[in-house]
Amino acid sequence: MKKINSVLFALLGILLLVSCDNKGLKKTKSGILYKIISDGKNPVVKRGQFMKLSFTEKIRDSVLFSSDSTGQPAYVRIDSVPPNAYSPVEIFYLLRKGDSAVVIQLGDSLQKKSQQPLPPFIHKKDKITLTLRVEDVYDNEELVKKDRQAGLDIQHAKEVKQVESYLEQNNIQATKTSLGTYVKINTPGDGPLIDSGKQVSVLYTGKLFPSGKVFETNSEGGKPLVKFVVGSHGIIQGWDDGVRLLRKGATATFYIPAFLAYDQQPGPDKKLNDNLIFDVKIVDVTDAPPPSQMPVRPGFQNRPNMRPQTPAQK
Repeated sequence: MKKINSVLFALLGILLLVSCDNKGLKKTKSGILYKIISDGKNPVVKRGQFMKLSFTEKIRDSVLFSSDSTGQPAYVRIDSVPPNAYSPVEIFYLLRKGDSAVVIQLGDSLQKKSQQPLPPFIHKKDKITLTLRVEDVYDNEELVKKDRQAGLDIQHAKEVKQVESYLEQNNIQATKTSLGTYVKINTPGDGPLIDSGKQVSVLYTGKLFPSGKVFETNSEGGKPLVKFVVGSHGIIQGWDDGVRLLRKGATATFYIPAFLAYDQQPGPDKKLNDNLIFDVKIVDVTDAPPPSQMPVRPGFQNRPNMRPQTPAQK
């Protein structure tokens, strides 16, 4: 706890320096302003190694990116620094495991160096402030993959616990699938269980978790049925998983952990790692159409497991 507090106080001190005309900050060759807090105990990172970073990037009082919001750190390979980069990567080769740092880019300098117009949310007089901490250093990509997966496993377990606690608190009896969707069957329906290769037509109401606030529905106003082919990756995984417990005519509620929905991409509530709730009715089950006639619904399809680019990877 003392170590954590010392780091927080150090970062607060850095931010105070930033607010006082950049006093106490150093400058890279390209003009990036920075300050590093280090106990000097660990070796400086080497080219080819990977740093695990927790970070927050802010402009004025707004957070642009943060490892807190994604629940995952950034992993950055140490490589040669491009000339005149005007990027936080300029200081990476100076860091050690356990170091904390602040990096400042100025709006007008960013525009001059990139020779491109600034995004509308950045003004010429703005400071883009990146605070970071080197949580660990790894020698190869295999070690990075293991650590990243361990972090994902922790996050997924947290999401599952949230759903299970919600079900318990609300006395909801639901069946957990092999992948992790929780399904409460309200009306059994009839016919065979839905399986891969079948096209399913669905009425649904999507709700935010845990509030139950409706964010989207096609059960009212004559909106078209959602149609997708099971096993074709045309819908979020929680749906593809959950319908396999249902039959034609069934009604059910899906309680979907975030990793089976939109995972670390913004969901309906524009947040990352959001669990979701769906009330569904299986209107029809048919054989899949030819590939050229496969249904497409861009606003609700399954998304690849991509990670948003962090400021350290720009």
